Order: sequence, then structure tokens, then C-alpha cells
Amino acid sequence: MNKHARLAAIRELVREGRYANQEELREALAGRNFDITQATLSRDIRELRLIKVPDADGRAYYSLPPETWDQTPRLERLLSTLYVGAEGTGNLLVVKTLTGGAQPVALAIDWEEWPEVLGTIAGDDTILVILRDAAHLKTIQQRIDELAGIPD
Repeated sequence: MNKHARLAAIRELVREGRYANQEELREALAGRNFDITQATLSRDIRELRLIKVPDADGRAYYSLPPETWDQTPRLERLLSTLYVGAEGTGNLLVVKTLTGGAQPVALAIDWEEWPEVLGTIAGDDTILVILRDAAHLKTIQQRIDELAGIPD
């Protein structure tokens, strides 16, 4: 199953039930045929910005953030404000950001779990995106441009 379906399932579970810890939530996801690791669930929780709130008895459980929070996907929001450009060769793509923007953008790219991306390395204003295959270079560069709002 894809990431977007998994995130939707997490939102639904948290809306409908109370889960005190990641293991309880992971088991509920497994019941919906999402067999994921604790690390993946931890990334999903951060991406969804789930918070822990106490119930009437003082026990904490996961909750969705207030509806007033920005619902724009994290990577798109970051790229729209921090992205400068990208250029690559072979299976390496160098993404330039405004000063201080590389680490949050690289983390957001990692959280996307794009199958074409092996990983990222970030400095202060530069990200090295390592692709699994050189054939993916144009695809990833175009995807990043589109998310940043750069027209073709």
C-alpha cells in the first residue's frame, strides 16, 4: 500500500480511537493491512504532526493537530519558500536552498520515501540527493520543481 493511503488510515484511526503509544497504533494499522516498522510509523507521526493529549483520567493518547493548522504537505510548503534550484548529473542531484533551508528540505524529501531516491545529504544551503539510477534524474528534478511551484 502507498504512503498516502497509510497516512489516511492513521488519520482515521486517530480520529476514531485512542492510542496511547506507537505499538498500539502500529497494531491497529496491521489490522488494516499496513504492516510497517516502528521507524516508519514514527516518521508518519511526525509528518502528520500528531500530538499527545490527556483524557479525563490523565492518560495521554495521539490526536490530530488543530484543524486550523496548515494542511499543505510539508515538502511542498518548504520548497515553495526555500527552494532556489537544482542541477544534476548521473544519479546525483544537487538541490540549492536559501541559507538554513537544506536540512529541513532534505528531511522532508526523505519522509516522502520516493522509490527513486536512495537518500539525501544536507549542508546549510545545499542538498545532495542520491538517486537509485541515473534514469530518474529528470523525473526527480521535475517533481521538485513542480512542488516548488516552478513552471516547466
